[in-house]
Amino acid sequence: MSGGVDSSVSAALLKQAGYDVTGVFIKVWQPDWIECTWRDERREAMRAAAHLGIPFVTLDLEKEYKGGVIDYMIAEYSAGRTPNPDVMCNREVKFGAFWRWALKQGADFVATGHYARVQKIVNSKQETEFRMLMGKDKNKDQSYFLWTLNQNDLKHVMFPVGHLEKPAVRALAKKFKLPNAEKKDSQGLCFIGKIDVKEFLAHYIEEKPGKVLNTKGEAIGIHDGALLITIGERRGFTIDSEHKTPNDQPYYVVSKDVQKNTITVANHDGQVTNDELQVKIEMINWISSTPIEGDLLQVRTRYRQPLQEIKIVSVANDSAVVDFLTHQDTITPGQSLVIYKGEECLGGGVITK
Repeated sequence: MSGGVDSSVSAALLKQAGYDVTGVFIKVWQPDWIECTWRDERREAMRAAAHLGIPFVTLDLEKEYKGGVIDYMIAEYSAGRTPNPDVMCNREVKFGAFWRWALKQGADFVATGHYARVQKIVNSKQETEFRMLMGKDKNKDQSYFLWTLNQNDLKHVMFPVGHLEKPAVRALAKKFKLPNAEKKDSQGLCFIGKIDVKEFLAHYIEEKPGKVLNTKGEAIGIHDGALLITIGERRGFTIDSEHKTPNDQPYYVVSKDVQKNTITVANHDGQVTNDELQVKIEMINWISSTPIEGDLLQVRTRYRQPLQEIKIVSVANDSAVVDFLTHQDTITPGQSLVIYKGEECLGGGVITK
């Protein structure tokens, strides 16, 4: 229980359904220069648990969070890639260390307030199988961050609000008279909260200004530092006045060279368009079935992106290659490419390009 509405309503629904529910607040690592907010969040979670009449526990996972999420994030940015810390938070903390602890306490399941669904089926071999589906609320669907889960995970994972849309969750919070029913949704880095990622990373990664290039390789401006700039970004750099015209479309980053500390930008007038774009992913995980060469499926390369059509080129033990069937402006190494077949999330991997 994070102190938010989604996890509180999840606990209320589980109790209503007859489960023996314990609310757990996960305490994670925070640097000493960030304003401490976890005590306030824990207080909100504690009040919700007290209102529901369920036991409440604070679980210290600072070490696991620092090593599995923060250190990973810093290492990826230092290598010039843009990681998904929320994906690693789910894998290493919520469905990793938290589940291992819960199992030792005698729990049968862990539940979270994620907007996703688990479907239990019997396959053609008469074996029980679990599938992960998008949340019913397509604006809140969080399956993108859950592609690392596997069959063993889904056996003991529950998403009680995954079949609901956000307004219905808010209505239930009021119906249950939860003390945090009016609380706004949290935004920001997983658990740490409202902080600019670049501001956070600037404490750990030394950056230096460099040249901004156009697609012809000509220097047209300066940037703050290539390591912390993401493909597709429209800020973090300045175009020299002599290279601007009144009719220019906004520039965005199309590539970067960490070794040379340069970034390349384009606008809609200067971009190169392709009918296909091939992308390689590694660290792959398949939740249920494994796609095969030639499969036509859909993917997302960022949260809330409309589904994009792709064809599977190849699948190996730890990597896969896909062809996009339409041009893509912002394929970013380090980000997750998550593969779907309709509403089912099949799995995914990390973009290496």
